[in-house]
Amino acid sequence: SALFMENARKGSIVSRANSIGSTSASSVPNTDDEDSDYHQEPYKESYKDRRRRAHTQAEQKRRDAIKKGYDDLQAIVPTCEQQDFSIGSQKLSKAIVLQKTIDYIQFLHKEKKKQEEEVSTLRKDVMALKIMKVNYEQIVKAHQDNPNEGKDQVSDEVKFNVFQGIMDSLFQSFNASISVTSFQELSACVFSWIEEHCKPQTLRDVVIGVLHQMKSQLY
Repeated sequence: SALFMENARKGSIVSRANSIGSTSASSVPNTDDEDSDYHQEPYKESYKDRRRRAHTQAEQKRRDAIKKGYDDLQAIVPTCEQQDFSIGSQKLSKAIVLQKTIDYIQFLHKEKKKQEEEVSTLRKDVMALKIMKVNYEQIVKAHQDNPNEGKDQVSDEVKFNVFQGIMDSLFQSFNASISVTSFQELSACVFSWIEEHCKPQTLRDVVIGVLHQMKSQLY
């Protein structure tokens, strides 16, 4: 019976040792399996990380576009190429580039308006020259058809004297009737003077009187 009790005690000790060993083994993590799973499954990027990365790329793209725009302005606008002595060789700031661009655009608008006015003036001159050309061609043609015509024509001096006599007569009545105290009085007097002294019959009498006077002086 002593031998049986000794064997039973040894069996109990072995059983408890196996129990403890199995519990310890079960509590220890299986690092080999976990390592193999970690390497097999790739890292999955979260939605927040993807959104942050997309926002960063978009912001960088926007900054690159703005930088390119300022570089193009500096290359196009001539005044941006001229460095001020106060700035030296430093790079122009964005504010200076924009201001110089605005000034240059305003300068171009003024130059465009000036050129349009010059073109309009030249067109009027061309039209006047064409009219003069046609008139001179008609005069030359009429002179060629009638070479003796025009020998008894009145000189320019006589025509000017007739015109001067008519204007002097009108100015006398104008000066006597018009008040220049204010613009309102001037406007009112001008219309009344035209109605009284510029009637067809009145002008006809003035012209006839001047012609009679010129005739007496010439003959």
